[in-house]
Amino acid sequence: MSTCKVEPYELADAEDLVAAVLESVAEVGRWMGWFHPGYSLDEAQDWIRSQQELTRQGLAYEFAIRDDAGRYLGGCGVNQVNKANRFADLGYWVRTSAMGRGVAPAAARLVAAEVFRGTDLMRLEIVCAVGNVRSQRVAERVGAMREGVLRRRLTILGGSSDAVMYSLVRE
Repeated sequence: MSTCKVEPYELADAEDLVAAVLESVAEVGRWMGWFHPGYSLDEAQDWIRSQQELTRQGLAYEFAIRDDAGRYLGGCGVNQVNKANRFADLGYWVRTSAMGRGVAPAAARLVAAEVFRGTDLMRLEIVCAVGNVRSQRVAERVGAMREGVLRRRLTILGGSSDAVMYSLVRE
């Protein structure tokens, strides 16, 4: 299993984020609507600022994934927090050059543990496009329960997609 660390995003992460996105557009971009070949430093900085504000409001918790040497590997976070019903989405992505090494499951475990420890959320949902088998494998590796297929749940490159719903619940 891969060792990695997760840390809340800082503005200083913007250049690493851009480089990883541009490296990974072909592999990750088909599943993530915000990935595109012209992803810019301004977009990364704006996104980080917005996530920092959402964290202050308790509405999102986004983390940069880094290896032991500090190399940026991708992102993992909890967003779309529903405070009334105490659930949120858990998502992850890993840059192309770090894929296949167990980074996403390791990061997802760390983030889920941190969020369950630091919030009152009871449920984290992992929603993967039906064609995104890699992401489904990550959900299964972290012990998430497959709950079913949601019709036309996601908008991805090329239109809407059915999605597989997984969940992790607080012990």
